[in-house]
Amino acid sequence: MAGHPGIPGTPRVLRAMNDRAALDLLLEHGPLSRTRVGRLTGLSKPTASQLLARLEAAGLVAATGTAGGRPGPNAQLYSVNPRAAHVGGLDVTPDRILAAVADITGRVAGRYELRTTRHAGTRSGTVRQVADALDGAAKDAGLTRSELHRVVIGTPGAFDPRTGRLRYAGHLPGWHSPTLLDELAAALPMPVEYENDVNLAAVAEQRLGAARGHQNVVLLWNDEGIGAALVIGGRLHRGWTGGAGEVGFMPVPGTPLVRQVTKANSGGYQELAGAQAVARLARSLGIDTPEQPCAAAAAALLARAAAEGEAPGPAELLRQYAQRLATGLAAVIAVLDPELVVLTGGVLTAGGEPLRALVQAELAELAASRPRLVIGEVQRATVLRGALEAALVTTRDEVFDTSAH
Repeated sequence: MAGHPGIPGTPRVLRAMNDRAALDLLLEHGPLSRTRVGRLTGLSKPTASQLLARLEAAGLVAATGTAGGRPGPNAQLYSVNPRAAHVGGLDVTPDRILAAVADITGRVAGRYELRTTRHAGTRSGTVRQVADALDGAAKDAGLTRSELHRVVIGTPGAFDPRTGRLRYAGHLPGWHSPTLLDELAAALPMPVEYENDVNLAAVAEQRLGAARGHQNVVLLWNDEGIGAALVIGGRLHRGWTGGAGEVGFMPVPGTPLVRQVTKANSGGYQELAGAQAVARLARSLGIDTPEQPCAAAAAALLARAAAEGEAPGPAELLRQYAQRLATGLAAVIAVLDPELVVLTGGVLTAGGEPLRALVQAELAELAASRPRLVIGEVQRATVLRGALEAALVTTRDEVFDTSAH
């Protein structure tokens, strides 16, 4: 394979490049024979055989049976050794921590859910809860915490890179101490990274779902809160304080202009189109709603409205809610001009195709550019899946680098 410009074409570098290309192909295609690896990489059959022998000796690939049950070395299949490394991911909310462990191939090997409370969060309790959740997932995978190569933790809000403090998530108890990240680093024996939960949803859609192959994407998330992830030139845009995409605070027509919005915790796009807005709209249309509306209740209302189709009340609920969603999205689109908008989170996916089509029609009237609008494809444990994928990107770069061998 050809070397990259500016990289000396030494035998060691070229071998490492070929090794990584072969490993990526095995991840993409699954088990491959020596002949197939050679054909896909452009290497001769002897060179491909040497490459696979080298990777097998390094513990990065393993023989996994034969093609069609045929005997002989030419039929031998190879795949990435799943035991080469494991990573952890955590999805943190005020009520629970979801944890999972995946092997280097991306297969989820262990899961654990730790229930928490909104009012009992302390700094020391937070460190213990994170460790307990991670230990639970590792145990379910037949591992210990120390055997994990890297962990990515997803939370609402974002840790300010200047101060290390969590911002934009006052509802997450126990996570706002300036020393929390240092204490977590001391408690966990592997590198730990932190990312906004909606950004991780975008990572999941980029690598596994609707945003694959797209370089400029807006992902709109609506569950317990409304937020966005911004992908510009294929990379997440986090902003100066990590707050890029906190569109819940964005002033929009249809809600009062609230000053000191982070303290008031009202107004803006969250009030116009968040989960609570669905219940208010439903009540105004004479639709029965739960006494204590929440994201699950909003999702149920929208799912029922989408299923009932042309019934006047449900149809009007979808139409008015789509108009509210489009009002905020039009402002984001005017600034970023994305090629794709992904709607996801429990509230938005519940509305399904009927809601998506209505929002698309509204944007045709409100936005100068016309990005394609799609429903997210990774709809189960989206943030957790994104955390694992983010951990795998860096881990594969480290584990698959054979240039020092």
